[in-house]
Amino acid sequence: MSRPTYPIRTARLTLRPITLDDLDDVYAYQRRPDAVRWMLGAEPRTREQSRASVLAMAGEDALRAEGDCLTLAVATDAGVIGTVELVWRNQLDRTAEIGYVLHPDHWGRGLAAEAVTALLDWGFDDFGLHRIYARCHGRNDASARLMARLGMRQEARHVESYLFRGEWADRLVFAVLAHEWRSRPR
Repeated sequence: MSRPTYPIRTARLTLRPITLDDLDDVYAYQRRPDAVRWMLGAEPRTREQSRASVLAMAGEDALRAEGDCLTLAVATDAGVIGTVELVWRNQLDRTAEIGYVLHPDHWGRGLAAEAVTALLDWGFDDFGLHRIYARCHGRNDASARLMARLGMRQEARHVESYLFRGEWADRLVFAVLAHEWRSRPR
């Protein structure tokens, strides 16, 4: 089993496991159409749906086996403003997938980049991953720009590769290797 030493602190953020006490903050963004716009299968949630989501995320505090998800609250002095997650995709290949969601009121300030950077650091330096990738909808320009800004390369554009809200959609795949991450300009 592997888990970060909590909390992970950055210049402006604290990353830590989700708790049921975070329900109001999580519901504040999960109920917004703009927050879930690009998430597969996600619609704005009711408070009860957010409660179920928080309970599920609360159990995702460590990577115990391939397939596990580590989900951390992204918190500021104002409370929880989003989550960042690392899904252990392949033990043999030492590969994981990273994902993130932030309350739209906090977009455009570099907070998602700060949170994702902290989790990428942990994944490579402490967990020993070789490759971390991220995927997004082909029209999710903000997410694609974030991944590129972090130094992830676009490896693929899977054309009309999945059904998204009843229409075929493109999926972009970005990735970075451990040695690339460690040698990037900071």
